[in-house]
Amino acid sequence: MVCIGSLLRALVLRAAASAGRRRGPRILCGRAADVRVTPRHGHGHGWRGFRAVTGRMMLDSSDSASAAAAAAAAEAGAGAVAGQVQPQRRTVGAVPQAHDGGYASGGWEREDGKLSCGYSSFRGKRATMEDFYDVKLTEIDGQAVSLFGVFDGHGGSRAAEYLREHLFENLLKHPDFLTDTKLAISETYQKTDTDFLESEASAFRDDGSTASTAVLVGDHLYVANVGDSRAVISKAGKAMALSEDHKPNRIDERKRIENAGGIVIWAGTWRVGGVLAMSRAFGNRLLKPYVVAEPEIQFIY
Repeated sequence: MVCIGSLLRALVLRAAASAGRRRGPRILCGRAADVRVTPRHGHGHGWRGFRAVTGRMMLDSSDSASAAAAAAAAEAGAGAVAGQVQPQRRTVGAVPQAHDGGYASGGWEREDGKLSCGYSSFRGKRATMEDFYDVKLTEIDGQAVSLFGVFDGHGGSRAAEYLREHLFENLLKHPDFLTDTKLAISETYQKTDTDFLESEASAFRDDGSTASTAVLVGDHLYVANVGDSRAVISKAGKAMALSEDHKPNRIDERKRIENAGGIVIWAGTWRVGGVLAMSRAFGNRLLKPYVVAEPEIQFIY
């Protein structure tokens, strides 16, 4: 049993307890979303599977999509780039969003049988939903690609919703996605942040969101984090942190903020400008350029 409190925002990657063992999705401590992904026996390099979990996970009922719509969105990621020969992309599976904001769960298996995934989620105590997830299973030039993301919104739902709709779509369209995945992730995160701010230029709101994502390209796993969501993997039975919280009192983060002309103030906790309790996030227009969307990326193979 893993307990995720209401203030803990986490993407947890955990191996299955034994080879070939599979368990259905479950709710953890009553307020979580659980996304399980399990590579089949004989595949991978030392890690048997992983689970993605976010505390206080909520789904938006105002703009939910069916599995077909999610698959279409993944296919849209194959849009042509002028002057370039495009790789062949094919959607293998996609996770639909809940329609009513209540409890939702499901599971899928890649058609080659090498990967299965599942999720469960329901709305917590908040009156409105600010958090989202996205899962896409696809192929690029015959290469299996799986993308898993948790987006924890604050100040509103628009930033997290935008990430669910566009982050992976943008990443799949990056021309260097297969050849330099780490660079593609870094550039896509920051470009998507810019796009979101432009899309909300006339809105009188200042939504923000963390992002914790796992991108599996073949047997190579990239975990990228912005904000105070967390990623952990269990490898050979040992828990390994794959992210570090972006907090304003982190020595390197505080130095970066102050060098950009910002300030870090104690207001119940350390906050950028006395407002935001994390030092990196998507959105938060009023705190740019102190709060950035540049991810920290871990690579496992």
